[in-house]
Order: sequence, then C-alpha cells, then structure tokens
Amino acid sequence: MDQTRHMTVAQALVHFLAVQYSQRDGVRRRLIPAGWGIFGHGNVAGLGQALEAYGDALDLPFYRPQNEQAQVHLAAAYARHADRMATLACTASVGPGSTNMLSGAALATVNRLPVLLLPSDYFANRVPDPVLQQVEHPTEHDLSLNDAFRPVARFFTRISRPEQLLHALPEAMRVLTDPAETGAVVISLPEDVQVEAYDWPEAFFAPRTWRIRRPPPEGEALADAVATWRRARTPLIVAGGGVRYAGATGTLADFAERWGVPVAETQAGRGSLPWTHDMAVGPVGTNGGSAANALAREADLILAVGTRLSDFTTSSKTAFDASATVIGLNVAAMDAHKLAALPLIADARVGLEALDGALADTHASPAGKARRARIASLKESWDAVVDRVRSDLGDENGLAQGGVLGMVNDAFGGDAVVINAAGSMPGDLLRLWRPTDPRAYHVEYGYSCMGYEIPAGLGVRLAEPDPERPVVVLVGDGSYLMMNSEIVTAVGEGLDLTFVVIDNHGFQSIHGLQRSVGSPTFGVELRGRNGGGRPDGPYLPVDFAAHAASMGAHATTARSAEQARAALHAARDARGVRVVVIEVDPNKAADFGDTGGWWDVPVAETSTQEPVIEARRAYERARERQVIVRAPSEEEAS
Repeated sequence: MDQTRHMTVAQALVHFLAVQYSQRDGVRRRLIPAGWGIFGHGNVAGLGQALEAYGDALDLPFYRPQNEQAQVHLAAAYARHADRMATLACTASVGPGSTNMLSGAALATVNRLPVLLLPSDYFANRVPDPVLQQVEHPTEHDLSLNDAFRPVARFFTRISRPEQLLHALPEAMRVLTDPAETGAVVISLPEDVQVEAYDWPEAFFAPRTWRIRRPPPEGEALADAVATWRRARTPLIVAGGGVRYAGATGTLADFAERWGVPVAETQAGRGSLPWTHDMAVGPVGTNGGSAANALAREADLILAVGTRLSDFTTSSKTAFDASATVIGLNVAAMDAHKLAALPLIADARVGLEALDGALADTHASPAGKARRARIASLKESWDAVVDRVRSDLGDENGLAQGGVLGMVNDAFGGDAVVINAAGSMPGDLLRLWRPTDPRAYHVEYGYSCMGYEIPAGLGVRLAEPDPERPVVVLVGDGSYLMMNSEIVTAVGEGLDLTFVVIDNHGFQSIHGLQRSVGSPTFGVELRGRNGGGRPDGPYLPVDFAAHAASMGAHATTARSAEQARAALHAARDARGVRVVVIEVDPNKAADFGDTGGWWDVPVAETSTQEPVIEARRAYERARERQVIVRAPSEEEAS
C-alpha cells in the first residue's frame, strides 16, 4: 500500500506549497516563499493552525498585514519584482476579509501578475447556515461571496471535499507559472473543509519544479513577419512589460541597434532600454513624449513586443496611422492579435532572437543615415524637454511636482526602485524618471489602483536581493489616505523603505481632467464645505508627517527645495522606514508642451455650460482620428 499522511486540508495545503519551485533558464527558486494573512473565524482554526504548527519547519514564514487588499497588492508587487518567478500566498477570513481582496485580484490579473489567494468560505456542509458574515441569496443556496472572484481570477475553484485538493493545487500552480495565463489564482476554502482530515498520498508532497516555458514563434508566422518587415521603411518597436518579464532587454537593445529601429516604451516596459541608448525614444501614447509619438505617427510598421496595447499606449487608438501594419509579438495570443495584428505568438526574448536571425538570413538592410539622424534629432529634442521640466522646482509660491520628481531621482539614483500607481505622478514619472535598469521602474498602470503604492513598497523590498538598493515609494496624498496602514507592517518587519508623500491637496490628476472636459472644480480636492454647503471650502490641514510618525516611521515635512533636498538625502543614507512629505503647488503641473497624445474621456453631449460645449466640440474632432477598424495584413487577407 502506498504511504499516506493523515492531515487536515489546511495542513496538506501548507506542506504542498512549501515544496513547489519555478525554473527558467536553469535558475530554480521557491515559487511560494511565504504566506500573508489576516485571521478570523473562517481561517484561524484551519490555515492559521497549519501555518503555526508547520510554517517554521517548512521554511514558510508567515506575515500579518493590516489590510487584506494591501496584502494582495504586496504579493503582486513581489511577483513583478521577481519577474513572475515567485509570488506569495494570501489568506483572509470569511466575508469582508476575503472580499477585501477583490481589487487586488483584479490588479494582478490585469497586469498578468501571479498571486495565490486563499479566501475562506462558508460551511460546505451548510448545517449552521447562515453563519456570521454570510450573505444569503433567496434562490441560489450554493452562492457565496467568493463567487465574485470569478470575473477577476485566471483560475478559480472551491474545495468542498478534501480530495479535490489533489487536483486543484497542481492546476493552480500550472496557471501561476504560465506566462500567458497567469494572474490571480483563487482557491476558495470553506471553513469546515479546512479542518477536515484525509489520508494524503505521500507522492503529493514530493518537491515539484514548474518550468517557465519560452515558446518559439511558429515558422509560417515568423516568415510572414519577416516578409512584412522587409517592406517597412519606418518601423517602430513598442516595448511592454513582457520584454522585462522574459529577460529580453539585452536582446531588444541589440536588435534595435543592429536594425536602426527606435524603441518606444509603455508604463510596464519603461526601462527596457537605458534612456541613453541611441534607439530609446521614450514613452509612447497618451502620456508619451514628443519623440515617440512623432515616430509612432510616421511608422508604417509597429512591432508590439510584450504589451497589452491599452488605451494609454495607443492614445485611445489615435497613435498609429491607419495604414500601418502591426506585428504582435506576445506570449499571450489574446494580446498578439490586438489592433488586427499579424500575430507572432512567442516568448519575447525567443521571438526577438528568431526575428533577428531570420532578418539576417534575408539580408534585410538596416536603417540608413537619414533615418538614424531623424531618430537622433527627435530624441535630442525630447531629452531637452525632460531636462527643462526636471529642473523647474517652482518658485517662492510653491514647489512644482515635475522638479520634485527629478530631485527624488537625482537623490536616490537611477538604480533605485521607484514605485507609484495612480494620480498625476504616473504620467510625470513615465516621462521624467530615468531608470538605469529595467527593474528600477515599478509603476502599476494596468489597473492604476489607488492604495497600491505603500504595500507594493513592502513587496518590492522583500523581493529585492540587494539590501543596499534603495526602494522609494512615491505616493500622492489621496492614495496615502486610502491605504497607509502598511507603514506599521514595514516598521514591525524592520524594513528599509522611503515613502515620499506628495501633498497637493487632493486628487489633482482628476481635477485637471475635470477642467479639461469643461466642468468647474467639484468634489476632487481635499477641502471642507463652504457656507453654501458645497465641498469647495478651504484646504483641509492634514499633518501627514505626524500621522506617519505615530505609526513608528521617521517622518519630516518639506515645503521648500532646500528642505526637500536635505530630507531626501538624509532618507537615502538612513535605515528603517522614512517618510518625507513634500508639499507642492497643485497649480504647477508639469508642462511638456504638445506631445501628441490623447485620451478618450467622453464629454457631456449636451450642456448649458459653455466650457463643456467647447470641450465636446474638441472631443468630437479628436474622435475623428481614431482607427476603429484596422485592415488585416496582406498575409491574413490572402
């Protein structure tokens, strides 16, 4: 008879996770090196007991955050910084604890980042129904709040019998380690099932290595891509996050230089090339720069490498000419086919290598001197704009955000990991921050989730192998007020982190958008109510430094360039958790000039307000440039 282990479902789960590994290019590491969770009646007797009893022996440490949503953000940031080779497991109790993880699950899935979520569920036997925190449905007796995870998960299952775990866990690991399918993996665990015992086959706990696949392009698709490339005169590469996750940055640099092709970047792809590289032309799209956007309009061929081609990348489908052909080099077929592209479904590194080799075999000609001169001229002009904005610190009436971001970059260096997610800073950072390595730029803009920044700082710090490498979280005052509690966790874990809070008195990014569509200021700034009852009274005085200090951080406030520079340099050289609050003038937005980007935000079609009417006219003119349907490539048409 085969050997078995008599353990509960929760105990078996913990033992299984402790022996799962990922491997790529000969590098093997723990797939789930730690667990995070907040215990309640739904998981304290199950997963809580198992982690306490076996976690130390299995080298599976447990961490307790302050917020369930935050722990998922933290796990996603950890996975991103680990190039999707590892992630964290997150557990929460029944009801609100588990549903608090929904936003984090959506963020992970949108950004193609692996996270393992273990939400607790109501009794599988249903005897004590309705239990505390259970939401009942009048006609669907088996419906659970955890079913809300289904639309935002890449894999979902509910374990209603112990033996189901034998099949569910390997499937969950498969999805976590699949570069095309990865995202939030959700295993819903009823609280009674967690504590049920079963005789588990010993083979279930044998160490297993999950190899991260690198699929090559299919031969005919590669031939079509080469034929398309040979007809091109003004190609452009758009580099997304897949370049980084595939470890393809060096391959991309060589390819771009050899063939004289400019490389534009998305948020997730920022840092794919050093900004000093001759072919690095900066960001493209809505928050793009003048160089990349000009080259995008001129391009007759777009090689989209590892990008989701979101609306910010395509300027809501106005960035590229309607006659341009798109080659979608992506490990995910869903992304490779976007914009009626010629799909080249492959790992980014392997795909670029294959394309490079095939082009060499066909003796395709690199770009000529005139084309390279055009690229260099546009790049030089754009770099000058960035230099100007970075050097503008404002005046005696207040600091300018663009200059402050440049100051932070200079203080911590291009190898520091900068983290951000929402507000006006993602657009400014995409243009202004100059990373020297692809892992130094960490801006979550697939879901652009407020509250991501602070927990993400913890995830990156834990995933970063170099303890001397600075991790700097840039967070707006709005996001800080939403989710600041993980500062306590960072202090408790003794982490070295710097949080730079940019205080501009509210949601100034949306304030700017509000005014751009013709609406007066309303409901977006951090103000009290005036005498008439509207929320446009004085700014609310919030002492962010005192608040951070109350959680154990070393905190200071800066209101001048001298104070900010001194505080940043002091934070760079210090240990522990440092918070630097910098107050900026909300009216001193970074001025990049007309970069050619656009974002489709609908304007009211009818209004009595003249600014709204004018904004609607401008909106309708802009929509005329949208490429709604793109013609298929010649190969597809034939």
